[in-house]
Amino acid sequence: MTIRVLIADDQVMIRDGLAALLSSDAGIEVVGQAGNGREAVEMARALDPDVIVMDIRMPEMDGLAATAELVGEPAAEADPAVTRPRVLVLTTFDLDEYVYEALGAGASGFLLKDASAADLVSGVRIVAAGDALLAPSITRRLIGDFARRRRHQRPSPQATAGLTPRELDVLRLIARGLSNAEIAAELVLAEQTVKTHVGHVLTKLTLRDRTQAVVYAYENGLVG
Repeated sequence: MTIRVLIADDQVMIRDGLAALLSSDAGIEVVGQAGNGREAVEMARALDPDVIVMDIRMPEMDGLAATAELVGEPAAEADPAVTRPRVLVLTTFDLDEYVYEALGAGASGFLLKDASAADLVSGVRIVAAGDALLAPSITRRLIGDFARRRRHQRPSPQATAGLTPRELDVLRLIARGLSNAEIAAELVLAEQTVKTHVGHVLTKLTLRDRTQAVVYAYENGLVG
């Protein structure tokens, strides 16, 4: 399948550069470019992209607000049947607070603009597939801090009672940052079996993707 991508950045040269890089991959189609967060929201609703590469600092509406409006919890509650794009936040700013806000807004990935072209293409593919992506400089400590800040907003840890012991194992390993292949090796399971368990975990806990699963695991004290 071709991954449909919308680029949102207030600098034309950066938008054009990102579009050229992504379009060079045969499996990616750049369907539009937005100059601010408001345009990104409007174009996303009109073009239905799979992934939005979203800058943070933009006029009229910043990338975090645009992300929250497109994929945040209120939208999910309003109409669960609506397919929402996945957001890969791309910024020059390696600041903890941006990571917290991006994750809280519903972003699936976070990359710095000094990432290589290969990292960008890979990042788009990773979030399009429903996996979590954080820049190498953004450590698991940040996710843990983010989760502790928001602990009071989450349901009781007993919300995981619906998971089987194996699904709970898989959730803990997701939170450690392991891929499906690594989880399969750790638990001595077939990779397809792990993929099935991951799907069950997300469905039972009503989580959108692996990024939310990581935060959920930290919030509920399932990993340290």
